[in-house]
Amino acid sequence: MNNYILIGLLIPVLGTTLGSAMVFFMKEAMNKKLEKALLGFAAGVMVAASAWSLLIPAIEMSEKMGKWQVMPAAVGFMLGVLFLLVLDHIVPHLHVESDEPEGLKAKLQKTTMMVLAVTLHNFPEGMAVGVVLAGIASGTSTMTLMSALALSIGIAIQNFPEGAIISMPLKAEGVGKKKAFLMGTASGLVEPLGGLLVIALTSITIPLLPYFLSFAAGAMIYVVIEELIPSANIGKHSNIATMGFAIGFTLMMILDVVLG
Repeated sequence: MNNYILIGLLIPVLGTTLGSAMVFFMKEAMNKKLEKALLGFAAGVMVAASAWSLLIPAIEMSEKMGKWQVMPAAVGFMLGVLFLLVLDHIVPHLHVESDEPEGLKAKLQKTTMMVLAVTLHNFPEGMAVGVVLAGIASGTSTMTLMSALALSIGIAIQNFPEGAIISMPLKAEGVGKKKAFLMGTASGLVEPLGGLLVIALTSITIPLLPYFLSFAAGAMIYVVIEELIPSANIGKHSNIATMGFAIGFTLMMILDVVLG
């Protein structure tokens, strides 16, 4: 089981790494239409993963509560949203294509704050994978290793465009290709750390597993609404982002149902 946990946690990092490597192959800044499509795609994957891989299992695990079985999912979801809201106001970061830093004031380089923005959003994705793996390891969940694999692959797929979207602007800011690649990859390393943290916590408090599942879902939905969708809809051709969202949602849904 330990090997499966390690593989499950590292697969999403591979997606970020491969996406960041695009800095070596793309000579110019990323095409705006492509960026919109990728942002929409990432949002679609995250919304589908939140619903199919996290919220629905959380509700099913609480069926002994009868008509109140939805409460752990509802409470956990809201706590996840509030958790990211607090982090968003505390951690100094700068979103791509923005000139106004968010969070607490800090004398950090622009490139550092850009990486922190992506790192902040990667944390709940790592939590999502970790809590699903924890549920499988505990034996109290109906989820399978294949469903965990589906979630890991889905997040890795949406991490690919995220890796490219962070490494390419870093290069445009004057960062060397190698450093831009390393910084983009580093932004994804928080995912296995978040996953390990959740696994450690749920191993102690198994009854709270439905709350952790929905907590991760809430955190991911916050990222989608706060960052991905607004960024994808700036300017013209927002319909491209919409189609990207639809494709990402459909792909993640298929992965979860077929592999899960």
